Amino acid sequence: MSHLPLPLYGFAAFFMVFWLGTWMVHVIAICYGRYKLHKKSCKLPTEAEPLPGVSILKPLMGVDPNLQHNLETFFTMDYPLYELLFCVEDKEDPAIQLVEKLLAKYPLVDATLFVGGSDVGVNPKINNIHPGYMAAKYVFVMISDSGIKMKDDTLLDMVQNMSEKHALVHQMPFTSDRDGFAATFEKVFFGTVQSRIYLSADVLGINCHTGMSCLLRKAVIDQLGGLRAFGCYLAEDFFIARSVTRLGWKMRISNQPALQNSGLCDIGSFQARLIRWAKLRVAMVPTTILLEPLSECMILGAIAAWSASVLFSWDPLVFYLVHVLCWFLSDWLLLSIVQHGSMPFHKFEFVVGWLFRELTGPYLFLHALWNPAIRWRARTYKLHWGGVAYELNRPATDAANDPLAPQPQPAPTLEPAVVNAGTTGDTLICTGAKQRLLVS
Repeated sequence: MSHLPLPLYGFAAFFMVFWLGTWMVHVIAICYGRYKLHKKSCKLPTEAEPLPGVSILKPLMGVDPNLQHNLETFFTMDYPLYELLFCVEDKEDPAIQLVEKLLAKYPLVDATLFVGGSDVGVNPKINNIHPGYMAAKYVFVMISDSGIKMKDDTLLDMVQNMSEKHALVHQMPFTSDRDGFAATFEKVFFGTVQSRIYLSADVLGINCHTGMSCLLRKAVIDQLGGLRAFGCYLAEDFFIARSVTRLGWKMRISNQPALQNSGLCDIGSFQARLIRWAKLRVAMVPTTILLEPLSECMILGAIAAWSASVLFSWDPLVFYLVHVLCWFLSDWLLLSIVQHGSMPFHKFEFVVGWLFRELTGPYLFLHALWNPAIRWRARTYKLHWGGVAYELNRPATDAANDPLAPQPQPAPTLEPAVVNAGTTGDTLICTGAKQRLLVS
């Protein structure tokens, strides 16, 4: 070893320091997760400080076996003042019928259905929810994806995490308990790799925001130009968070993780989702090209084992095996903290799911680098460095989708009805059981 070139010792020292830093991330995530997650707030609303109203934007496209149950959890939340703004872009979408069924079932919940969307950029999610955002009437706006399932007190928890210094509270992505290996794989990913990065980033003040479930100060977003200002990005969540913090506001995660509960769960579609996320990260933060592969358990362990053999003459095989074992155990501990209850699978299933994730992770990242085009549902996009997106083969925009078109108006109905707007005691004149706004 003493005859090795001096630069090799420098590389070995660098990788050993990087290895130690990665383990610090593990420690931070475990400690902060134990402190932060699932903690019940003792702060109760008073007459002097009542809870603020929240406008909840729900973008919908298509239906799956769990969609009705997921949406119904928003109608039954234990929160005094909120409105539900369901947004559907396609007038023939079967989600419309499902939403109308729920509106009729819960006539006392303040809810509105928007159909048609807007054309304010390339981001289909922003285009879909923009009419709902423009109609939002409360100081806080929550953006919640269709696959999210809410607990009774989740919204209360998010609002209570919104202090005077914060303009953005977001939920750490996780999954509901479901059957099958694909569901196990998803839970392992979100409860280990994703949670480790998410929790440590929140401690260190690094932007790691995902927009599947987040609470925003509407006045701050309006100051930034509204949601339409972020329509040119596919990763609008990242750029919203970056813009909010640049104004001097803070952001943080809530105590409860977001429960993804999609009824369609398979390995192929989830891996395609991971590849799409990797492409977005590479375009937004180019250093990801180097840092992300090096943070993988198997790759980092091999490099650190070589470094240990160069610097300390340790047996590289023993070092590597101990590294993998410790990584495995720390991931199990972190997943147990995030789950906060019994696992829906056996330990052997976790072993298989964990190995599958660790072995396929580098391949998925290389696949993302090889083909940078992003396929999202039926559309294909490409990204410029910095995250600005453009759609490939985008059809010409007709006048009906012009962003300067008039604001949506209530569609004509057969009979008006007076219903109670939530639990506030106010009344609202609605069309039918609830409002349906048709965006033309």
